[in-house]
Amino acid sequence: MNLNFKSFIRSLGVLMMVMGAAMVLPLIVSAIYNEKDVVLSFIYTIIPVSLVGFVIYHKVIPTESHHLTVRDGFLTVSVCWILASAISSVPFVLSGAIPNIFDAFFECSSGLTTTGATALSEVEGLPRGILFWRAFTHWLGGMGILVFAAALLPSLGISANILAAAEAPGPTMDKISPKISDTAKTLYKIYAVMTFTQIILLMWAGMDLFDASTHTFGSVGTGGFSNYNNSVAHFNSVGIEIIITVFMILSGVNFNLYFYTFRKRGGIKNLLADEEFRLYIYIILIISLLISVNLWFSETYKGFGQSFRYSIFQTVSILTTTGFATADYDIWPTFSRMLIFTLMLIGGCSASTAGGVKVIRILVILRLIKRSIQVRLHPNAIITIKVNEKKLSIDTVSEIASFTFLHILLVAICTMLISLDGFDILTNLSAALTCIGNVGPGFNLIGPSLNFSIYSNASKFLLSFIMLAGRLELYTFIMLLMPKFWQQDR
Repeated sequence: MNLNFKSFIRSLGVLMMVMGAAMVLPLIVSAIYNEKDVVLSFIYTIIPVSLVGFVIYHKVIPTESHHLTVRDGFLTVSVCWILASAISSVPFVLSGAIPNIFDAFFECSSGLTTTGATALSEVEGLPRGILFWRAFTHWLGGMGILVFAAALLPSLGISANILAAAEAPGPTMDKISPKISDTAKTLYKIYAVMTFTQIILLMWAGMDLFDASTHTFGSVGTGGFSNYNNSVAHFNSVGIEIIITVFMILSGVNFNLYFYTFRKRGGIKNLLADEEFRLYIYIILIISLLISVNLWFSETYKGFGQSFRYSIFQTVSILTTTGFATADYDIWPTFSRMLIFTLMLIGGCSASTAGGVKVIRILVILRLIKRSIQVRLHPNAIITIKVNEKKLSIDTVSEIASFTFLHILLVAICTMLISLDGFDILTNLSAALTCIGNVGPGFNLIGPSLNFSIYSNASKFLLSFIMLAGRLELYTFIMLLMPKFWQQDR
């Protein structure tokens, strides 16, 4: 493999500077709450990481080519996300909040990939600065760390296009501006507006600034880390639940659609005309109603109104892979639990902060099945697969089908490996599924009221990498395991 080594190393330097700068905010929070040990843990992390990153960025200048190849991009993005998870975990260990390095790496991998799975049994006793950083990792990882870097540092001296494509949270990352840095800035402006708007609304609904901030990071980043053991249920507020539900839905939508909605002709029609968006909304409405009816008839809650309140929140939370909870769905009737399990397989829209297989892929797979049936009925018919009136190429359909099968295969392999810890099949299956789909809670021993602390260090380490693979759309990460990837070019 002919690696563009200087561009690769320079990318790591950029990442280190970004992570060092990002830690300044939780450092300030720790200082406000007079958490001296936590302040020191952030200082001991920020200074060396930022200095090393600064030196690398200014001293390592690519001489031959300033552009990464596609293969360089895959390696760079994968290593950057692993390094980001490792750097993020240092304050947890130094402060003593999470002394086990495997737990700390798991927690930060979960945060940055917006999974929201936790290995902590008790979070309310943690220092405020640590809780803020834990939630803020969702915001950083939601839109993509390197996309964030491209927005801040357009003159990286590396190919930002390659990096953005390798870590894009969906099948494609459409450029809405000629330069990827301009695209990144536009997306982050939308992201920032949503963030500040939700913080203000949550404070209006009764939260203080700290709670509003941490739960907003979990909502717009579709991560789900709460600073309370019982998550959003702690507030027992319909108003707060409505606000979080709305922003989880908004964050699960393709962010490019917002640009086309507000900046292009057609306005809201551009949003409503998108077939992925329509299917996404249909799934939310249909599944919420089905679960509501099931909960109502099973008398799990009093009346249809209360059933719908808990149903729609959990439906949106799981579909968008956020993982917030207002109820323990693991004690719901079997039919409702199966619908929740199905939502874990789907995920949000492409180019959103949500994880999972993505609604667009589900749409194409459904149309592929429909086409197969039609071809058997009419063998001579020429039937194409279209999305938004655009014909999909055979390669695109094949890639989507391959991704779906790879997703299922990795879930099966991971389930078998972590089963060595001896837990039941549903616990292990949902653990693998929820980690690769960046969902968060699972079923049984890792349900919404429990956590991943039951697993061994080896299993948590494996699940950490599974979360990273899922966040990077599988291929970016899995490709590094192929021997051919490392062969020298001929």
